[in-house]
Amino acid sequence: MEESFIYYIEGSIKENWDRPALTDYHGINCNYKDVARKIEKLHILFEHAGIKKGDKIALCGRNSTNWGIAFLATLTYGAVVVPILNEFKPDNIHNIVNHSEARLLFVGSVVWEGLNEASMEALEGILSLEDNSILVSRSQMLTHARERLNELFGKKYPDRFRPEDVTYTYDKPEELAIINYTSGTTSFSKGVMLPYRSLWSNLTFAFGVFGKLPGEQVISMLPMAHMYGLAFEFIYEFASGAHVFFLTRTPSPKIIADAFSTVRPNLIISVPLIIEKIIRKKVFPALEKPLIKLMLNLPLLDKKVKNSIRQKVIDAFGGNFKELIVGGAALNKEVEEFLHSINFPYTVGYGMTECGPILSYAGWETFKKGSCGRAAPRMQLKIDSPDPAHIVGEILAKGDNLMIGYYKNEAATHA
Repeated sequence: MEESFIYYIEGSIKENWDRPALTDYHGINCNYKDVARKIEKLHILFEHAGIKKGDKIALCGRNSTNWGIAFLATLTYGAVVVPILNEFKPDNIHNIVNHSEARLLFVGSVVWEGLNEASMEALEGILSLEDNSILVSRSQMLTHARERLNELFGKKYPDRFRPEDVTYTYDKPEELAIINYTSGTTSFSKGVMLPYRSLWSNLTFAFGVFGKLPGEQVISMLPMAHMYGLAFEFIYEFASGAHVFFLTRTPSPKIIADAFSTVRPNLIISVPLIIEKIIRKKVFPALEKPLIKLMLNLPLLDKKVKNSIRQKVIDAFGGNFKELIVGGAALNKEVEEFLHSINFPYTVGYGMTECGPILSYAGWETFKKGSCGRAAPRMQLKIDSPDPAHIVGEILAKGDNLMIGYYKNEAATHA
């Protein structure tokens, strides 16, 4: 069953039962066994509320432990997750909930303040991401199930909830797992249909590149409603036994720097903006000092100075990581030149929602400055151009990571 995505999620819960799993930075903390118990409670809630396999459940809120649990509970139940960016405007959120035909919506309090339930008529229930309490119920079954949830759980597991109680139905490669609505840069956001094969292939890629991370620590900074943050700051870590810290507030350079020095993550996944802000704020000012400038121009001292600068930059990111991976946009040339000159362990990958997300990557030792790696495993890439080395052309991709198409949008899928 190793080609099943759910197989890895179930396996990780059982193997890492007593390890820390998810933590809200300066907030709640859950071990793998706590996550399993909370998933089970949500399964009972879904079942008693009449949710069926294949039904859609939407999630909209800031990154948090409870977001991660609602996500895992939906997939392991066999329902389809619709993650929605919490920065989207209310009318866009209403539209996505309606277009996706979601039956339930889990929502964070900040997002909920701006929403209007009357604009989402088909929803049977809206639940708070903070504590799974019901904000709106249009279903007697849902209300009843939520009121009796602890009692129903106690009846099902009268002794205690054990690792052997964790048994999920394994997925089939072409089954729909996620409908991810793009940020809508090209037009109104389209619902990308990602099958389990795409989640499995991206996860297998991460295992192949980084191995498993039992007990290691990672910070989740990127929005989990984006496939980049979801796949490589949450799914991969959870499936490999790592401990994920969620920055539940908007990640300002100060909050991020503080989290890096406290958590000291073993792997860093980021976007250029965050890296650039930290380097411009913490590193570049020191390099402007006259003495440092002079020393950088003396060839014999140069190497020593560079090593000391390299260490300073590594320390600014917690000092404990194997590699820093940048994606989502190209790195600023000046910042990349600088990182390259001090032999900093960074690499730039390329991907898109439609590939769940990875298309190309190379480890930092073999990474070529200014590039974005090579085609990822199980993916074929081609530049559609008469002279790909010199003339810009469209990137064509095929392989296991690719989506099934856009939800209820055959014209866009065909295009």
